[in-house]
Amino acid sequence: MIVVKFGGTSVADAAAIARAAAITRSRAPRRPVVVVSALARATNELLAAAEQAAQGQLIVALRGIEGLRERHLVEADALLGNGGDADDVRAELSAMCDELASLSEALSVLGHLTPRSLDAIAAYGELLSAALVQAAFRRYDLPADLVDARDVMVTDELHTRAVPDLDAITENARRVLLPMLSQGRLPVVGGFIGRSPGGVTTTIGRGGGDFSAALLGAALGAEAIEIWTDVDGMLTADPRVVERARLIEVIRFDEAAELATFGAKVLHPSTIAPAVQRGIPVFIFNSRRPEGRGTRITADAPRRAVSAIAGKGNVTVIKVNSSRMLLAPGFLRTLFEVFERHHTSVDVVATSEVSVSVTVDDPSRLDALLVDLRALGDVSIERQRAVVAVVGAGLGGDSTTMARALGALHGLRVHMISLSATEINLTIIIDGDRLGDAMRALHAEFFDRPPEAA
Repeated sequence: MIVVKFGGTSVADAAAIARAAAITRSRAPRRPVVVVSALARATNELLAAAEQAAQGQLIVALRGIEGLRERHLVEADALLGNGGDADDVRAELSAMCDELASLSEALSVLGHLTPRSLDAIAAYGELLSAALVQAAFRRYDLPADLVDARDVMVTDELHTRAVPDLDAITENARRVLLPMLSQGRLPVVGGFIGRSPGGVTTTIGRGGGDFSAALLGAALGAEAIEIWTDVDGMLTADPRVVERARLIEVIRFDEAAELATFGAKVLHPSTIAPAVQRGIPVFIFNSRRPEGRGTRITADAPRRAVSAIAGKGNVTVIKVNSSRMLLAPGFLRTLFEVFERHHTSVDVVATSEVSVSVTVDDPSRLDALLVDLRALGDVSIERQRAVVAVVGAGLGGDSTTMARALGALHGLRVHMISLSATEINLTIIIDGDRLGDAMRALHAEFFDRPPEAA
């Protein structure tokens, strides 16, 4: 069996869902489990409605929910027509929007928004999408069965970015999904959402639909995981920044994971981990061009000095200076325990005898984090920085590659440099407003120069 995941742009409207049905039919002999995201932009609209309701703008929030209702019903009309189960599906979609309106009214009374209530509302994007896609697939004569993701995906209680429990997911997936597959049925599951052991709805973070697909693939021992999106695959750089970016047909697991973490938006950063653990290849395809070659992510891809350039902005650099570090065992452990307590992930780390510099993407807990960090030493913050990453499995074995990377950035101010422990990722911190310049310069150095000049 395989897992086939359709992102938001691949189920954005009736035409996109029809393409998804055709793709799924072509995979029918391989017994697919289908995972779907919310319709494009729906999650953003749900979160906006939640914030508006909590701020006392209930009418605005309800207007947004009515817009979502209308959008889903219009697509249902286009996909399902009249007769059969079409009226029941429209009634189900409308009932979910009624529930959203009730939740918004409750938030307006409470006057504040909690992570738990955010999850409760955000989950409806996938619930609506899965119901619509399953009904459309049946109209296209696919034996689709709707599965509530919360009956399979077990997480902890860390709302808005819950941590999945793979052992529990494996048990549930085999109990719920395998019987369907053995009967020739086609399960349709919403990504992104789960349920805590206490029965409360959770989400595993933005872009978590890819992660859901990989978790199900690992749980079921899938032969492949396919991610269908709106680009041809993983590219040598973001094509919105670098016009000459080219397709990478085969890439290693570790390289893809690094690229996803450092800005490649095709893939959620966590997606690769369950696939790596079980040795399951991941494919990325363009649902608008299903005949394309796509990208295969696997353990046996060739080693290249540089496979791609990635970058991301809005990075915050935190610098901690402390004489207590000098010859003091356990200081770094104490430092990083602070980040763990505040649920803040660190990307890039650079150290000296008496200082540590780190980068973080999510500054939402920064104020509380700084209080604890200042107990360890002098702390400074640099905002609006950017990370540019040169990624390649052969990077560490080629001393000239790093020299070429730094040479390509001549004229740009470099704030930090770090080579990953696996020596496949050279990360460089620069001014945020120079990210595009840095990516174009690095791409030109490694991909646009003729071999004899490189």
